[in-house]
Amino acid sequence: MEEQEIEKLLEGVKNGTTSIDDAVLELKKAPFEDMGFARLDTHRGLRQGTAEVVFGQSKTKQQILDISLRLLESGQKTVLITRMSKEAAEFFAENKTDKIKEFTYDEVSRIGIAGQLPDPDKGIGKIVVATGGTSDIPVAEEAAKTAEVMGNKVVRLYDVGVAGIHRLLNDATLNEIMSANVIIAIAGMEGALASVIGGLSDCPVIAVPTSVGYGASFNGLAALLSMLNSCASGVSVVNIDNGFGAGYLAGMINRK
Repeated sequence: MEEQEIEKLLEGVKNGTTSIDDAVLELKKAPFEDMGFARLDTHRGLRQGTAEVVFGQSKTKQQILDISLRLLESGQKTVLITRMSKEAAEFFAENKTDKIKEFTYDEVSRIGIAGQLPDPDKGIGKIVVATGGTSDIPVAEEAAKTAEVMGNKVVRLYDVGVAGIHRLLNDATLNEIMSANVIIAIAGMEGALASVIGGLSDCPVIAVPTSVGYGASFNGLAALLSMLNSCASGVSVVNIDNGFGAGYLAGMINRK
C-alpha cells in the first residue's frame, strides 16, 4: 500500500465514507498477501521507499505472471522482474490481462517491466553506469533499468575500460563522471575500471565484478577480489554479476 493510498483511506475515515473496521482491515492486509506459493510484500513501498521486485529465475512462467498481477492490483504502479527468461516474457505478453496495460522486456538484461515506468524525478542527481567492455552490458543494463524503475536519471558509458583508457579520459566522458551523484562501475577480467573511476570522481562508486574473462578470472572471482582491494577511496562492491543490487543501491543513495 502506497503512502497516498493510506492518506486516502484515512481521509475516508475522517469524512465518514469508510468505516473504522474497513480501514483496519485494509491496513491489516498491508504487510503481505499469502498466495500459497509466495507471500507478497505489498507494504514494502511504504516501508522502504521502493516496491517489491520479482526475481524471475527458477519461478514458473505462471508464477511470475500471477505475482506481478497481484502486485499491480494491490496498487504498485510498476513491477520490475529480474532474470526473466525470453520464454517467460513471451508467456507474460500473451497472457497478461487488462490490469497489466504495459509490459516491456529486454532480452539483453533479462529485465521485464510491467506497468508504467516512472519519470526520472525521484533522484537528486544522475547515476552513471560505466562498463569496461561491451561484454559487460547485460549486467550494466540490469543495473541501469533497475535504477530507472526507481525513478532515477541514468547515463550509460559503455566500453570505456582500461585496455583503451583514453576512451575514459576524453572530456565528454570525464564530464559525465565528475558530475554524477553515484557511479556504477562494471567490469570483468581484472576489474580495474572501478579503481580508475574511483580515483577520478567525488561521489560513491559501486563496483560490480562480472563473470566475463578467461580461465584465471574464475568466473568473476578475480575481478571481485581486485575490486574489494581497490586503493581508491569511496568504492563499495556488490556480488558477481549483481547488476540489480548495484542499481538498487545507487537508487537509494541518489534519493538522499
